Amino acid sequence: MNRPYTICHMVTSLDGKVTGRFLYTPEGEKASDWYYQLNRDYKADAFACGRVTMEGSFTGGWYPDLSEYVPAYSPMDYLVDDMGNFFAVAFDPHGVLGWKSNTIIDDDPGYSGARIIEVLTHQVDLRYLHYLQVMNIPYIFAGQLEIDIEEALFKLKAYFGIEKLLLEGGSILNGAFQRAGVIDELSLVVAPMTAEAEDKPLFTDGTREKYTLAAVRHQDSTLWLNYRR
Repeated sequence: MNRPYTICHMVTSLDGKVTGRFLYTPEGEKASDWYYQLNRDYKADAFACGRVTMEGSFTGGWYPDLSEYVPAYSPMDYLVDDMGNFFAVAFDPHGVLGWKSNTIIDDDPGYSGARIIEVLTHQVDLRYLHYLQVMNIPYIFAGQLEIDIEEALFKLKAYFGIEKLLLEGGSILNGAFQRAGVIDELSLVVAPMTAEAEDKPLFTDGTREKYTLAAVRHQDSTLWLNYRR
């Protein structure tokens, strides 16, 4: 396979939502704790999130002042020497995430220390590329106007040796992976709660696809459902 084995790993409500206030209830927090433990247990080479999820979880909405940077000479993939072997892959089509470090700093060992990789389209501000270079953050291009998921995955394996990837939201990125047909496994921690109408589904604009149930576990009223394609 010329791409990483990809596992979509998410906490969901009973009605298949992945955002919302249900996550902050005692039941949702218990499901999240199990989710983080499973994240560590998978021992993946990388985890991947979209811009909104990365912003909410790690960058806090901070954005660099690009007036301090000059346009990069040309939009080409940028690699660095000291890569390590554990990665945080940010699908950031227009290049808007503000990083203050080239690794994830987090209390959870399932995330902390992951080397950041930016996945961009050619719609990015070329000054943002200079900012990433100064930060020693590698980046790859995949697509002109929208992220080309298959190209991105090919490069992630070819350049960085990523064999197992955890796809961890949000709904838009999950949907893009699902439409591309590259999700090999689903790992769903289901909280015993329903969500609200405005909350986001597991896949935005998903397509019909069949999965086979591989394992079921429970902790009280919380379920872990594992499906294989």
